Amino acid sequence: MNSIITVKNISKKYSITSQQGGYVALRDVLTNVAKSPFSFLKHKAKEAVGKTGKEEFWALKDVNFEVEKGEAIGIIGANGAGKSTLLKILTGITPPTTGEIRMRGKVASLLEVGTGFHPELTGRENIFLNGAILGMTKKEIGVKFNDIVKFSGIEKFIDTPVKRYSSGMYVRLAFSVAAHMEPDILLVDEVLAVGDADFQKKCLGKMDEVTKKAGRTILFVSHNMNAIQNLCKRCILLKDGRVEMIGETKNVIKLYLKKNVKNFKKNYYKHRKGNREIEITNIKLLNKNFKEVNFLITGQECIIAIDYKSKLHKLNDIDFSLSLKDKYGNSVSLLMVSYTQKCFKKLMPKGRIYCKIFKLPLSPGIYSSNVNVLIANNIVDYIFDAIYIEVIDGLFFRNQNRSIIKNHSPLLIEHEWSTK
Repeated sequence: MNSIITVKNISKKYSITSQQGGYVALRDVLTNVAKSPFSFLKHKAKEAVGKTGKEEFWALKDVNFEVEKGEAIGIIGANGAGKSTLLKILTGITPPTTGEIRMRGKVASLLEVGTGFHPELTGRENIFLNGAILGMTKKEIGVKFNDIVKFSGIEKFIDTPVKRYSSGMYVRLAFSVAAHMEPDILLVDEVLAVGDADFQKKCLGKMDEVTKKAGRTILFVSHNMNAIQNLCKRCILLKDGRVEMIGETKNVIKLYLKKNVKNFKKNYYKHRKGNREIEITNIKLLNKNFKEVNFLITGQECIIAIDYKSKLHKLNDIDFSLSLKDKYGNSVSLLMVSYTQKCFKKLMPKGRIYCKIFKLPLSPGIYSSNVNVLIANNIVDYIFDAIYIEVIDGLFFRNQNRSIIKNHSPLLIEHEWSTK
């Protein structure tokens, strides 16, 4: 194997120190020393020998893999799986606790918005600064300068200090610099999610180009399964800091989604926005008898129940939506209150609403859904990938005489063929 990256038994340990109480002022510290000098000295002695209640947390544990030259490999996993920690170790931002890394060639990274940029400098000045950090000469940067600016699409603001840039503009310029500096290895984190849809598509096209035409290597961390599927032939699945699977992208994604199917993720949502005047508190899948189920069946009646709460006493003109997507992130359908009736004119401060689907038109597979609450068309709570839904085979067509093939179109439409 012509490996450009070799990772052997990489582990990363952090120490979490337990500390009771909140903020302690200097005067309180001095008072405690005066009152109990021996207790204070005893505590300091424990700190010196490491007995102050430190807890070990392994962000990564025994990670092994190799990446070939010119390969685009995806890294996926739930929040806290260790994806970003792995990239920070590969870039040298943080050292591993144990293990060995071998990387051959020049490395460029895009891990956080504005990394490597000086806020007081203009976009033009930061291109030269960032390029120099990546090992390019002033002459080489000058040759590529116009292409970098054109790709970023921020020509009008190139002489504006970047501290005035939006997060989207930061990402546009940062990615453009990294992609045009011709690194042998490009490390990209979920930061691309900050940009708009058109620019994300443009970035994926550029990354595809640099791997296939220029033979460069890319490690790409993302929660966007569609982007991972389109760019990467191989994928690494991390779970709790360990490698759970390495293999063909479609098989790794299938395992990841299968293990993450649940009615409502109660953990922290990375992509949640709104002022939460109304907050979604739970989402459940129900059958036609209002009994909770773990999966839905093609062609059958089903119900999606959404629990909410609010501090507002009067809830008027409320709209809810469910945006259904296939396993690659492609939109399949949008279900909205306002599509079928007027928005809820009156709701209690706490309660549950139901979305009834009379005949589920989805073929077997795993789907995700964004959930949205709006007041007078303004978003108040929006959760990206709030639920994952498994759909199993069932009868949809009236004269159906065989099981539906899973790899066919996800959306089923009642139809009939004839010679008339």
